[in-house]
Parts: sequence; structure tokens; C-alpha cells
Amino acid sequence: MTINIALLRGINVGGHNKIKMAELKSMFQSMGFERVQTYIQSGNVVFTSTEDAESLRKRIEHEIEKVFSISVTVVIRTSEELEQIIENCPFSEEVRKEAQASKQVETFYVSMLLQSPSQERIELLKEFASEMDEYHVQDREVYLLLREGVRNSKLANNLFKLNVPSTVRNWKTINKLYTLVKSMEA
Repeated sequence: MTINIALLRGINVGGHNKIKMAELKSMFQSMGFERVQTYIQSGNVVFTSTEDAESLRKRIEHEIEKVFSISVTVVIRTSEELEQIIENCPFSEEVRKEAQASKQVETFYVSMLLQSPSQERIELLKEFASEMDEYHVQDREVYLLLREGVRNSKLANNLFKLNVPSTVRNWKTINKLYTLVKSMEA
């Protein structure tokens, strides 16, 4: 059995696409997944399955639409992939600590993509990078350091130019999901 993380895009944001986590957990269990846990209201589900990521994604998206009448993108990462996201972070430990210490706004994020963007699409982001907004693209992840927060970021507001469905989580959430995964492995 593989430990997987399903990351739902755009649920429970601004009163739109509302899904209660208890109901989402119940849906995952009814689909036959085991050891199902949710984390916060943004749609993070940790579970075990023997299915491959693409099959899981399609099946979960279909079931969410059927059960909740909401069409959402679901990004799947295995526990190993989540560990690699953390280990391969291109920003130094010092920069990450500084970002996490910011009390005014969240500043450090990872955008998880369904697939790797083309180099041509990655180039389109360069015009939005600045001293305040830095990014690194590594395969299916975009690491974002947004010093004035996501709401004031031209870079974050132009991620759609990668032309790949994605969902974004802050670094704190990434690490909490990793802690949940590690507790399941114990």
C-alpha cells in the first residue's frame, strides 16, 4: 500500500466550493481507501491505496463531482514525492526560517502541478519575478518566495501562464502533511 496525498484545488475559498472535511473523509473511505486523514479546510487528504496516481486523480475528481456537485482539480503526490518536495527545496534553511517567521503574511509556498510545464511556459514567468517574488521550478513543483504575501504578488497571480492545472500550499501545510505521512509509516 502506498501513502498518498490528495490536494484539492480551490475548495472552501471565499465561501465557494464548500466541502466539509468530515464528508470528504467519508467519501474517501466509501471509495475503499484506508487510513484516511484530512488536514485543515483547504482539501488535504492523506490515505493509502494500491492504485497509481493518475487513476486515483481521475477517480477522486469524478467522485467529488458526483457527491458534492463540484468540479475540482485534484493533485496527487505519494509520500516519497512529498519527502522529495521538502528535501529538494531550492531555498536555503535560513531563507525558509525567515519566511516562516514573518508574522504579517505567509510568504513561502509550493505550487504542485499535474505535469511539468514546458520551458517556453516557464520563461513567461520571468517577467513577474522580482526581489520581492522569487521562484524555482523543479519538475512538477514551483517553489514560491513571496515576501509581500500571495495577495500582493504579480508572480502568484500569473502562475496560470504555466498552462498546467495546479494547487498551492504554504510551507507550513507541506510540513504538517509530511508529519502526518511519517506518523502513518511508523
